Amino acid sequence: MKILHKNKIQQRHKNIRKKIKGNFDRPRLYVFRSNQHIYAQIINDENNHVMISSSTVEEIIKNQNLNCSTCKAAQLVGKVLAEKCKKKNISKVVFDRGVRPYHGRIKALAESARENGLIF
Repeated sequence: MKILHKNKIQQRHKNIRKKIKGNFDRPRLYVFRSNQHIYAQIINDENNHVMISSSTVEEIIKNQNLNCSTCKAAQLVGKVLAEKCKKKNISKVVFDRGVRPYHGRIKALAESARENGLIF
């Protein structure tokens, strides 16, 4: 049963990736949410290269004494990611939420990144 479920998720993600591509001008902002942490990466799909990443595992965010599975932690990840993007002169991205709905922690990360200068 679990194998079938995992294959369906992989197939849905494959279908999404057919439509969403990141390039040098507009890299892809991919968000992965686990039960305990949230990870965000800026990816250039032309080179298959991760340009910037941020997550709740980083020391900057762990030192805030937040529970890593909350919306506040996701907002902080979005803010840190947007600041890193400003340093590398990246302002426009393509948002990729994977197979997860745009709700909760993913929405909090996206809105925080928008408020801090990313355009998508």
